[in-house]
Amino acid sequence: MCGIVACRTTDSAPEYLCEALEALEYRGYDSVGIAVQTVGGGALRLRSVHRVAELVERMADLPPRDLTGAGIGHTRWATHGGVSERNAHPHTDCTGSVHVVHNGIIENCEELRTTLVSAGHLFSSDVDSEVIAHLVEDELVRGVDLAAALGHTIELCEGSGAIVVMDSHSGRIVGASRHAPLVVAASPNGTFLASDISAFGPRVASFQVLRDGDVVELAVPVRWTGTNTDWPVAVAHTWAGTELDLHGYPDHMAKEIDEQPELAGRILDRVGADATNGALWRSLELPDFDRVAIVGCGTSLNAGGIVAAAFRRFGIMPAETVIASEAADAVLGPRTLVIAMSQSGETADILHALDGENFAHCQVLAITNNPHSSLARRANAIVECSAGHEIGVAATKTFVAQVLTGVAVAISALHELGRVNRSNTQSILDDLRRMPDLLAQSLTVAKDIVPPLAAELADSLGVIFLGRGAGVVYAAEGALKLKELTYRWAQHYPAGELKHGPLALVEEGTPVVIVDSGGARIAGNIAEVAARGARLITIGGAGSTIPALGRSLLAPVDNGFQPCGPLECVIPMQVLARELALVLGRDVDKPRNLAKSVTVE
Repeated sequence: MCGIVACRTTDSAPEYLCEALEALEYRGYDSVGIAVQTVGGGALRLRSVHRVAELVERMADLPPRDLTGAGIGHTRWATHGGVSERNAHPHTDCTGSVHVVHNGIIENCEELRTTLVSAGHLFSSDVDSEVIAHLVEDELVRGVDLAAALGHTIELCEGSGAIVVMDSHSGRIVGASRHAPLVVAASPNGTFLASDISAFGPRVASFQVLRDGDVVELAVPVRWTGTNTDWPVAVAHTWAGTELDLHGYPDHMAKEIDEQPELAGRILDRVGADATNGALWRSLELPDFDRVAIVGCGTSLNAGGIVAAAFRRFGIMPAETVIASEAADAVLGPRTLVIAMSQSGETADILHALDGENFAHCQVLAITNNPHSSLARRANAIVECSAGHEIGVAATKTFVAQVLTGVAVAISALHELGRVNRSNTQSILDDLRRMPDLLAQSLTVAKDIVPPLAAELADSLGVIFLGRGAGVVYAAEGALKLKELTYRWAQHYPAGELKHGPLALVEEGTPVVIVDSGGARIAGNIAEVAARGARLITIGGAGSTIPALGRSLLAPVDNGFQPCGPLECVIPMQVLARELALVLGRDVDKPRNLAKSVTVE
């Protein structure tokens, strides 16, 4: 969600900070700001409710200043307090010396603010994060060292978050984490803190992940203090920033939609063989289980629905999905395997769910695109999705990666548990290996047919998505994408539920998108909405509005792909959401109010 950056370099800090903030724009934000120490021991603070580029332009218009290499920056996604410059980070104390950037929520904010105001502190914003600056100020007044001051402040604040504090008098910068991502890295030119290694990836070769209780200071070498007695091992990375390049595409979403066929092939090459012989499951060293609960949010929850269906279909294994934000009411029986699915691995609702008492007796397998995330550290085992960096806020290729990876895990586990034999797993894998071809053909069809359809829907207030069986979950993902990108109403339903209420929504011209995976029952539902004058858009085989299912260069697959449902149908729905959003003038890479890594509950 929010993005933190900080640096102490041998060069001027603004270039580093702005470059890093641009690299974190994919996370989503509604305001941005930096604070840089000046040679005289003060600080230049700039904040904006526009994009990082606007901040860069404002800085260029300022008169020359003597700026040091010490600075902090932040992209904010509003929680406490509205979107305004006064609520943008960094925040400062009464003296203007302490500058703070913070990700997370301080649950006892009002109590702390009341105490601080009573003690004479003056607040200049509506956000909870500002209390940190004043708490640190009090510690410094008492002569406490800056790193210790931050450690004491964290103890007073209830909740979760990552915090970085800069003292503009000394130029010292310290950071700490509690259930929130923060990494530290070093290069010959300086030391860096960030929410995500992509912020400074091109400048460093490795990084260390802060754990709960770690406090670090940007110095040479980095100084570690805090409650942990040993410091994390440095992790090498291959992030070079090239994934930020558009390579001729108009936006990242278009690029990432196009990457899905190749991605599918790469994933199947990596996990396919080990899925069929059980080696993938054995490598996780998890105990046997009798049932599965898949925890997720948003797109990851939808991907989890497909994986749960694979457990049920191939192994007759009880499997359910659990909405992470509602997980406190989940009843998990003995020998339940919990699969936590999160693209970022930092989803606060999932991490909070796993901390619940009802999950305490369960083994947790993480399926995530970030092997160094909080979820990866919390889980008993991890399988990486290997989708690569996804810049667009609305998930596309990570959905496909989660589905294929999760289904491979299901097949491997079921083989090892004796619920499916080797010949059947090989047959399933043979079908899976056709997915790159099916996705490629679906992409070709979608690019040809969907743009004119999107233009026709420009005046529509909303869209209904329907499906049956596995198609229901894909309809849910299609509706979610349309909402995220177009800001238009969209809702999915099992097609059989139409006559139990939703059919009242259908009138002349109502857009209805149907995942038509074949069968007389779905044909009857199509007839129901057609009889009410709906604007039908069917995604299916030959004769459909978008004939994208089962279309293959090798040989047709009737009514789409079966091991994980009609997965190729997601591409036309992704293209539809993107094309309609462009018609409506939306920013498809950075939808309003949304964030890539949702680190608050």
